[in-house]
Amino acid sequence: MLISELLSPSGVLCALEGGSKKRILEIASQQIAELHPGLEAETIFAGLLGRERLGSTGIGDGVAIPHCRLDECEKATALLIQLIEPIDFDAVDGKPVDLLFALLVPSEACDQHLQTLGKLAELFSQADFREQLRSATSAEALFTVMTESSRE
Repeated sequence: MLISELLSPSGVLCALEGGSKKRILEIASQQIAELHPGLEAETIFAGLLGRERLGSTGIGDGVAIPHCRLDECEKATALLIQLIEPIDFDAVDGKPVDLLFALLVPSEACDQHLQTLGKLAELFSQADFREQLRSATSAEALFTVMTESSRE
């Protein structure tokens, strides 16, 4: 699945104040719920937090991909967040996180979920791509970097 099918320009938050892992997941949940009226922020938050309890989604190099499957989710959706200051996310490399890509998929979309996570992990493993995201100064620029890089 292409990133442009998951992410809309309104699903990008640039230069966001962090705080804590829990607070960022709350903000992400609220934002996704606002973009998708059929989803409740509390349900999204519970799903994302439940997944984090299984193990951190901080994949290293300052990146986290919080994700979950939800019965209420009818189609895969995402939210991209760039933080002003990195936060502790219990990442595998112990480094704080400043780039997050939250992903929600329907409960029955196991294969799609795993394929999308794999593509995201591959994309975020590229140092130049991460630097482009970190250098972006607007939500529009972040969206462009994310969607154009994922087409290659």
